Amino acid sequence: MTEIKEREKWSGNADFLFSCIGYAIGLGNVWRFPYLCYQHGGGAFLIPYYITLICGGIPLFFLEVALGQYTSIGGLGIWRICPIFKGVGYAAAIIAFWLNCYYIVVLAWGLYYAYHSISSSSLLPWSTCNNWWNLESCRTLTQMRNYSASVICSASDFTTDTSMETCLHNKSVYLAQYTSPVKEFWERNALQITDDISQPGSLRWPLVATLAIAWLGCYFCIWKGVKWTGKVVYFTSMFPYVLLFILLIRGITLEGAMDGIKYLFIPDLSKLRTSTQQHKYFFSYGLGLGALVALGSYNKYHKNCYRDTLVLAAFNEGTCLISGFVIFSVIGFMAKTEGRKISEVADSGPGLAFVAYPAAVAQLPFPSFWSALFFIMLIFIGLDSQFVTLEGFITACVDEWPILRRRKELFIAAVCFVSFLIGLPTVTQGGMYVFKILDYYSASGWCLLVLLFFECISVSWFYGADRFYEDIKDMIGYYPGRFWKWCWIVFTPLLCTSIAIFSLIEYEPVKYKNYQFPTWAEYIGWCIALSSILAIPIYAIALFARQTGTMKERWIKVTTATITQNPSLNGDENETKQRMLVEHTTAMTNL
Repeated sequence: MTEIKEREKWSGNADFLFSCIGYAIGLGNVWRFPYLCYQHGGGAFLIPYYITLICGGIPLFFLEVALGQYTSIGGLGIWRICPIFKGVGYAAAIIAFWLNCYYIVVLAWGLYYAYHSISSSSLLPWSTCNNWWNLESCRTLTQMRNYSASVICSASDFTTDTSMETCLHNKSVYLAQYTSPVKEFWERNALQITDDISQPGSLRWPLVATLAIAWLGCYFCIWKGVKWTGKVVYFTSMFPYVLLFILLIRGITLEGAMDGIKYLFIPDLSKLRTSTQQHKYFFSYGLGLGALVALGSYNKYHKNCYRDTLVLAAFNEGTCLISGFVIFSVIGFMAKTEGRKISEVADSGPGLAFVAYPAAVAQLPFPSFWSALFFIMLIFIGLDSQFVTLEGFITACVDEWPILRRRKELFIAAVCFVSFLIGLPTVTQGGMYVFKILDYYSASGWCLLVLLFFECISVSWFYGADRFYEDIKDMIGYYPGRFWKWCWIVFTPLLCTSIAIFSLIEYEPVKYKNYQFPTWAEYIGWCIALSSILAIPIYAIALFARQTGTMKERWIKVTTATITQNPSLNGDENETKQRMLVEHTTAMTNL
């Protein structure tokens, strides 16, 4: 019989830190945070943002890392602390799987744009209107800018406000009849998008190729285990920062940059909305996917995960602010040169990364250089999050079924290949519609909030917040502040519940720009969301039904921790775990 390989640990003290930096700091920091901050009140948005992070995001980040480090096992095995909640682990694995299948298409788009940026000599292909994909209505940025400059609607030129409004309206109508070469490259070249989700069209073979390259990159980042991955992340997590600072310096020196930054951060209380957007703050930390648990599980038992959590939180928020400066300095420049309002230029998600920003860099000197720099940065930021999420999924499976560890490289290759096949609909001509459905329903929003609620109460209410504090003290040598305990017991569950309720009350069907998805597409989206969440009650009911004895005896069995000896710990540490297990079992029996 082949011996099962021993579980690995990080080879260096900084491996975990750099892995978490690469994972938690993803595309959301670049294309979601700046736009949400602008859209929902600028500086005023930061108030609910930081309240949510301090009372929800950071405590859950600390909880997941500490739980993984204490149990030294992946996202399925950790639920030995309270077996009835193992469905939370399965739900996290399902969400991570969906995320792996569609998130990587952003890297495929980025590689496609990076290739065209590098291969173009002087002019970027999305800066001209004489290409095969351009329409008769295409007008270059220079032509649009010249018209905007020639038609000036100044209040001093009109005797009434009505005349002023008419001028602005006529100007907008005139500009609206023309299309931008940047938008046409995105929709008619890169995506070749169809009119409806019911028209999938054919595969975009260049994107199939870049998708395959992205998956190969992910595979080779994790195929040799965490010792190899720990070395890879030193480069993949830090190199984007070098590019980000270069783009920051260039951005703030552009004309109109300060106008964009001002719109980003100056408070506007009239636009402040918090209820339906706060779930995205949780997603910016990569919570609820099992990846942080997996990263923490490879730590040495006495590593100070509390200190690392605070350092990572500072890194994350600093990156959000720097990204805001980078993005909105360029948007301010674009608005200034085109004579448009910031609100007409600002966008989020793919629209920001593949339309607004490319349009801006096309107007800079040496546009190919700046474009290549931006998309290479985007690729590395997305690659980190992708392969660490994949590592979390792999770790959960391998720890749950140790036989897979014998052929781990082959198992990783199989997961990558299957995920690649499932992701192919996102690189068809109707792939953007599939991407929007998956992004809206599968890995964020309501389902993530439900998962995080049960994750939090399973540790704080059932396993016991006091007991978990003792575990943390055993690892790091001291008790963290009581604030974190109160967050786990009260504030974080309350926050998850309230945001989830408001999200359902203010639910709006998914749409792509002005396109409203048909009802059947929404039903598919909800089925995808429920595919993960239903795992929680289904597993709990099935486990409880399999037990024997009275209702009380069954309850004790499904809520009593079953942490076993950990081969990575020394005798004293294992003895401490067993003592804590006996104390908890005794307490549950005396209920």
